[in-house]
Amino acid sequence: MIRGIHHIALHTVNFDAMVKFYREGFGFELVDADFRWGPNPEMDGRMGVTGAAARTQMLKSGNCYIELFDYASPPPRDGGPARPQDHGYTHFAVDVSDIAAECERLAKLGMTFAMPMPIDFSVYKFVYGKDPDGNVIELLENPAGTSQALDNLANVTMAPAS
Repeated sequence: MIRGIHHIALHTVNFDAMVKFYREGFGFELVDADFRWGPNPEMDGRMGVTGAAARTQMLKSGNCYIELFDYASPPPRDGGPARPQDHGYTHFAVDVSDIAAECERLAKLGMTFAMPMPIDFSVYKFVYGKDPDGNVIELLENPAGTSQALDNLANVTMAPAS
């Protein structure tokens, strides 16, 4: 069962400035420390990006998360549907309660996946796929009680911009 949109992702070459912009401009708060990875076959396979090296920062405000990415490699390209490493809005994530069942159900509706099964980080699971037009969608199973759980946003009000 899909429970809602989890986050919007943005890739930027101005990572620190964008973190500051969303924090100061919109009142977003850091969720965790930034996460960095280098070329890793497991991550590459799940995201459908070969030789990826990047850092990411999850921010929250009100009832949504924004995830900022800064890919060191591979380089972005211009034009066509956005890939995870391209500039601008690159994907949206939907929060699901049974990721394997959703992968199967959505594949029957024409969604394609970078890998057949999601990556399991023991706390949460995710996989990237594409809609029939090639737009990237992330399926994310993030249990209640974890730092980025959708349930953490239920009773939060928007922080005022300073």
